Parts: sequence; structure tokens; C-alpha cells
Amino acid sequence: MSATNKIPPRVAGTLLNALKGGVVPRTGLGYITVGRKDEIDALLHDVETITIGGASFRFIVGKYGAGKSFLLQTIRNYAMERGFVVVDADLSPERRLVGNKGEGLATYKELMKNLSTHTSPDGGALSLLLQKWIAALKTEVMIENSLSADSPQLNEFVELKIHQTVNELETIVHGFDFARIISLYWKATVNEDDEAKRKTLKWLRGEYPTKTEAKQELGVGVIITDDDWYEYIKLFSMFVVKAGYKGMIMMIDELVNLFKIPNSVSRQNNYEKILTIYNDVMQGKAQYLGVIMGGTPQCIEDTRRGVFSYEALKSRLESSRFADGATRDLLAPIIRLKTLTPEEMYFLVQKLESIHALVYKYEPKLKSESLQYFIKTEFARVGAGQNITPREIIRDFIEILNIILQNPEKSLEGILGGENFEYAASSANDEKIQEEFKGFEI
Repeated sequence: MSATNKIPPRVAGTLLNALKGGVVPRTGLGYITVGRKDEIDALLHDVETITIGGASFRFIVGKYGAGKSFLLQTIRNYAMERGFVVVDADLSPERRLVGNKGEGLATYKELMKNLSTHTSPDGGALSLLLQKWIAALKTEVMIENSLSADSPQLNEFVELKIHQTVNELETIVHGFDFARIISLYWKATVNEDDEAKRKTLKWLRGEYPTKTEAKQELGVGVIITDDDWYEYIKLFSMFVVKAGYKGMIMMIDELVNLFKIPNSVSRQNNYEKILTIYNDVMQGKAQYLGVIMGGTPQCIEDTRRGVFSYEALKSRLESSRFADGATRDLLAPIIRLKTLTPEEMYFLVQKLESIHALVYKYEPKLKSESLQYFIKTEFARVGAGQNITPREIIRDFIEILNIILQNPEKSLEGILGGENFEYAASSANDEKIQEEFKGFEI
């Protein structure tokens, strides 16, 4: 029995709908992963480093549709299965790393909204994380002091344990305020005060707009802001370990939105934030934290507007002069995605047909020769060697499967040779700046 036959029908349907729409599904990626073993192994090595209290920073670089978001989601799922907390966010015009209108804080809010664990993979796991922390402390106290779950002394001992935990955090930047909020959550739990718990969660999510409001509701005169949100990510990475997890992975995709910022000062401020995070991780100032950022080659390597326009980052991230197109250093900060080979794409479309057949309840009937013909035809497109991406091939193939399903008399070869068939539009030029604005700088 093939692996695709074991896919739960709900997961198969979700996979197919996402791939048809040209987006990366958040579940089921293991069923269709091909050709990224080396990259996955390199990132999983980072995961092992984080487990022992280290930290890591990687850029995943690939063209639109080349599979960088796919790889990020794959690692996200691997990390959660291995007991990590994962936070992820896509940058946009409203979400950056820093900004003068709260764009950095907006990114932090998105990260917290998407906070996920193995038992809560779709986000919103912050309250679950805190509850698990309290449950873990109770269990630890019960074992250490030979207490039962209904012992009247249990809460007293747990409170002592919590003070010990928060005291460790208080020595870190912003740790004192973070620890106070954690203590308030514990008190609200003991008192069964849901409103107080809601307020502490609101603070941890960065949702208090002013210090005054936080002071009135919680008695805490500080809030998470655009300038210091990353410091709280570092605190969370240490805290989640105390709650029984292995560490935290922060994933930020769509760095191209920093490349597109028209104001050069704003762009440089965002690149400076990347440098701060990079230095923190590499110098050992962060613990139990992995940072992965995804972007296109142009948004990284362009020396006028990209990450490499910030000289301090360029000097740290440039490829080794010993690495060439055939030899890659997968231990370097930047992992550049290679184009999938025709053989790898063949295995992918084979998996896709099995999933399509499972969803629409029919027996796969395309022969190996037909699949090979499809791959050869796709790679024979003008410029395909440099510009074709898995996303385009996947969308073309699913479209052909849909047509054959609804028109059984048609064949794959006939559809590809037909006058009305159009290939999925290439996304190779999606990141190009309009020619008339190419040299424009504010």
C-alpha cells in the first residue's frame, strides 16, 4: 500500500484545495514532500541545537513558488511533533519588524495568534501553554513533596515553585514585568477568575494600546511595544521550556515586503532589526530559540533595496567563495533552494494523482509514460530550466486531472497538445519593480 493511501480523507481534501489555490497547506505536507531531504536535515540539526539550550538563525531563499513556504511549513510540523512551540507570521505592508505605526507590534500579535503546539497545531495555544505550565508545576510539586492532588498544601507549594521560576526570568531584560504577568495568571487560576486570566492573556498578546490601560486593569505599568517585542519572544522561548516544551521556533516569511518598503530609512531600520536578532542568536544571547526567515533571492541579495543593502548584514551573510552552484554549504546562514529535478517532480505528480483519486473516489489510471510525458512537456517550456517552479507544475497537473475527471474521453496527451490549454502563469517576475520606478528612492 502506498503512503498516499493512508492519508485521512479530510487531510487529503485540505491538501488538494490548498495546492489548487496555489497556497501551502498547513497539514499533511509529509505526504507530498519530495527532494528537500538535505535542507530538512540541515534545519533539523538546528532543532537539535535548540533542544540543548542553543539558538539558530536561518534564511530560506527561493523564487516565488519554488517551495520556501512549503519548506517552512514542513519544518513547522516537524518541530511541533518533536515537542516545540512554533510561532509564525507572514510580513505585509501592515506587518514589519519595526515601524512608526505599530507595524512591528502587529507582527508580534500575529506571531502570538499563530502560537501552535502539537496538540493545538492551528494556533491560539497561548492559554493552553500557560495551563500546561501550571499542570507541570503541580505534578513536579506533588512528586517532590509526596502530596495528593487534593492536598490543602498543594497550592502553597506550587506558589513557592512559581516564585522560583519567575525569579529566574527577572534577571533577563523585561523579565521582571513578564514574571509579574505570569504570577497574575497563576493567582487568577487559583481564584478561578476568568476575567483576570483574560487580561493577562491580553497583555501577553501585546493587545494593550496604552500603559495607562494596562496599569488600570493589571497594575502593571509597562506594555509590549514596537521597539521591544523581540525581547519578549526571547523570554517566551525560555518560559516554554519551563512548561515542558523543547524550545520555540519563530518563522517569518515574505521578507519581500521589507524589500518593497519605498522609504529607505524605514527599510534600513527593518534590516537593522534583523541584524539585532541575528547577532543575539549567534552570540548566544538567546536560548532555546530558532529563527527562520523566508524570502526571494532579489529581496535578500539586491544591494540597493534588499537585505544586502545593509552592509553589516551583507558581510555576515554572503556566500563562501568556495561554494558554487553545484556545491552548497547547508550549514551557512542562508539556505538557497535548488530547482527540483524532473525525477523529483515525477514522484510529486505521482503522489498528487493518488491524492486526487482519493478525494474524488476513483482508481488512478495515468500510466508512467503519461506522467513522464507531462514532466517532459513542462520542462520543455521556454525558459523552464531557470524559471519553472513546483507551484506552476502542481497547478497545471491538478487542472489536467480535473479535466480528465469531468471528461473521461480526454487524455493527458490530448489536453497538453490542445489549442485551448494554457500553462499556469510563471511567477518568476513577481518581485520585479515596475521599470519606471526602478531608480526611484524616497
